[in-house]
Amino acid sequence: MDAARRRWWPRAAAAAGSMTPLGWSAAALAAGFWAAGGMLGWRELLIAAAFLTLVLVAAVGFIVGRQSYAVRLDLARTRVAVGDDAVGSLTVGNPGARMLLPATLELPVGAATAVFELPRMAPGDEHEELFRIPTQRRAMIVVGPVESVRRDPFGLMGRRLVWTDPVDLFVHPRTVGLQGSATGFIKDLEGLPTRELSTADVAFHALREYVPGDDRRHIHWKTTARTGTLMVRQFEETRRSHLAVALSGNTADYGSEADLELAVSVAGSLGLQAIREQRDLTVLSQDGQIRSGSGRILLDGLTRFEGRERREGTRELAALTSDSVPNASVVILVTGTAVSASVLRSAAAAISPGIRCLAVRCSEGEPPGRREIADLTVLTCGALDDLPALIRKGTA
Repeated sequence: MDAARRRWWPRAAAAAGSMTPLGWSAAALAAGFWAAGGMLGWRELLIAAAFLTLVLVAAVGFIVGRQSYAVRLDLARTRVAVGDDAVGSLTVGNPGARMLLPATLELPVGAATAVFELPRMAPGDEHEELFRIPTQRRAMIVVGPVESVRRDPFGLMGRRLVWTDPVDLFVHPRTVGLQGSATGFIKDLEGLPTRELSTADVAFHALREYVPGDDRRHIHWKTTARTGTLMVRQFEETRRSHLAVALSGNTADYGSEADLELAVSVAGSLGLQAIREQRDLTVLSQDGQIRSGSGRILLDGLTRFEGRERREGTRELAALTSDSVPNASVVILVTGTAVSASVLRSAAAAISPGIRCLAVRCSEGEPPGRREIADLTVLTCGALDDLPALIRKGTA
């Protein structure tokens, strides 16, 4: 008796866990009919209770039994740009020795679910389904896991089994190449002198009198012999180019969601060009730095980037950039047209002196333009394809 109980209890528990809300309602109704029919002696209630019980038992018969599928979920590419094709395949095989009855497979794709109907499969049979995933919007889409679903015809019970792991599909923002003269905004500053003087560097500036503590290796002996006074070389500090791209994630800075998406594409295009040229790069928003160790890592980070309404706007972003990237040589603020000229002026003032600063205001459909606000060059970008020409204007 105990052995039989141990054998049937897990099956009963599995059946109970497979019941749908309708199944629970039918079970509760059957139990109520059994109780009421026994107490009141109503034969009609007992017949109804017996009928519901038989239906529940029959429903169990549709979901019990082992399913033996070999399921493979493949995506042609796990990273695509907005508008590119994202296709995949779902391959199901029967590796067992028994015939498999028709079943339903469900494939979650983001918030949606694709449903595939499997035919009856003999041992060794294989069935393949091809599917296409829409990529109209930048997003990270979780595809899967694939689940098989067995249901009874009455909708009282359903059994789900997971067959694969989920796969992440990155729909990257669109980007544009900034080739040739369009890359002047990140021209190599390495070896170019700054206005800051140093006692040791590679760019010679002038000679001055020796003071205690100076490195004797920098004494210019010919001039010292001619003047009779110790003279040392003085140098100008040189700087290695470092681009900081500051992308505003405050939706209040943009006129529409399309403007924000354009800004993400602009930031991605600027960052990718810096990576191609092996420049030092930092990309950040109000939430902190966006990883940019490689082009793929940068685009993955921008895919996860989400805008929201927040208190910190472009001015605060500029201050954060100045504090986080003090060694930047060029800072580009990427924001929307809802940001006023006074805010842009104060944002530029928050950038440390000696750092070149540009602002790109993104507004879908607006004609490209350039204007100056104090020492800040402001570019208006209405389409991603306008960006290379705009950058040339901004650095002219």
